[in-house]
Amino acid sequence: MWVLEIYQSRQGEGVWTGTYSVFVRLLGCPLRCRYCDTDYARHFPSTSEFEHGADLSPEEIAGRVLLLDRPHVILTGGEPMFSSEIAELTRLLGDFDYKITIETSGIFYAEVYCDLMSISPKLSNAQPLNSQKSNEQFNECYSRPDIVQKLIKRYNYQLKFVVDVPQDLDEVDLYLEKLQDVLPERVLLMPQATDVATMDQKAEWIIERCEARGFGYCPRMQIVWYGNKQRT
Repeated sequence: MWVLEIYQSRQGEGVWTGTYSVFVRLLGCPLRCRYCDTDYARHFPSTSEFEHGADLSPEEIAGRVLLLDRPHVILTGGEPMFSSEIAELTRLLGDFDYKITIETSGIFYAEVYCDLMSISPKLSNAQPLNSQKSNEQFNECYSRPDIVQKLIKRYNYQLKFVVDVPQDLDEVDLYLEKLQDVLPERVLLMPQATDVATMDQKAEWIIERCEARGFGYCPRMQIVWYGNKQRT
């Protein structure tokens, strides 16, 4: 498994915000989201001489996680569910009684062990600015409600939508109509922002919708704590 970094920090988003955790960031993601805040982790290494990251076995990753001595582990990326070895890694971590969060875009399904499947379905605001894809082509690549449905049926979950402008809120409603048995309190709306001022500016209209729908508001607390920078 190609790993970019393993480090300890606080979870900045979602229901376990503030939890001190070990982050395992895997390399590689087929998506090219416009607002991606981990662009440095999206590229797939093609050779063992790739300049970033290391090719580690699930056993090696678990060993490094053990050294950091935190009870929570967050598997992120990139897109961790893309890896063919993700199930084995979660099994090993589960054997050590870790609380495991997997952060995924919801475009791949795998039988894994986790305590929280943190799913971030992509809205049309994720499409790259220079994309030539039609809406139908975009949805085929970036939006897989059929897979999201399988994930929320199988795992404890949160659905985390990134919203940029008020019109995105209606798109969230339309996306949720494609799913069955979604609990409103498991739906989180997160402002697209890279600084605290922008996040606070968007919070008012996002929170208003959250209160109307029974959703949760999801600030990006890592920006408040550390700023918009790679955390290692």
